[in-house]
Amino acid sequence: MSNYPPSSDPWSGGGQGPGGPPLASWGQRVGAYLVDILIGTGIWLVGFVLGSVLGAASDALGVLFLVAGGIGSLVFLFWNLVKQGKTGQTVGKGVLNIRLVRLDGINPPGAGLSIGRYFLHIIDGLPCYLGYLWPLWDDKRQTFADKIVNTVVVSA
Repeated sequence: MSNYPPSSDPWSGGGQGPGGPPLASWGQRVGAYLVDILIGTGIWLVGFVLGSVLGAASDALGVLFLVAGGIGSLVFLFWNLVKQGKTGQTVGKGVLNIRLVRLDGINPPGAGLSIGRYFLHIIDGLPCYLGYLWPLWDDKRQTFADKIVNTVVVSA
């Protein structure tokens, strides 16, 4: 069997593309996700605490801070996904020194694909969260969402 023409997928053999960066570990991916969740939750929590404290003085002011915390958390999520689309890294991925790329191993996915991938993670959770565990034994360490949008997570 010939290897010609070469595959456009540098990870077809698993592990690392020829001359490319190694694939990120499952632990790195989970760590990056936790950093992103902690930041988004922290923004919401600040609004919740301020809303609760200030709500005792004025119900309108309390509600304002509760709503601001929720909106701030959503703005962070959207900004983080657009950032990932442009650079391959969310804040959490930057902290863990990993990045999301297309299967070519070079290009970030773009904002639209990054946001779409986020919503496709719903599929990862449907069969008892099996899609989130799939990178543990997959040759390309992909979740189901990664397979659908043709992306991999690599060391930066």
